[in-house]
Amino acid sequence: MKIIFNPDEKIVSAIREGLKKKDGYCPCRLQKTPENVCMCKEFRDQIADPNFEGFCHCRLYQKIKD
Repeated sequence: MKIIFNPDEKIVSAIREGLKKKDGYCPCRLQKTPENVCMCKEFRDQIADPNFEGFCHCRLYQKIKD
């Protein structure tokens, strides 16, 4: 398993700008809660699932199974 940035540099740039504006909270989420700090709890839980392969909610990160 490995975690990489989205290969689309435009998406990565846009999400990183959003993270800066929201002080590290996922720009795709409305609430500023501990669960929404990037890398969000939803994606951390997905990473823990050995069968999951894909992107986080905002598409910044991608989990690739080996």
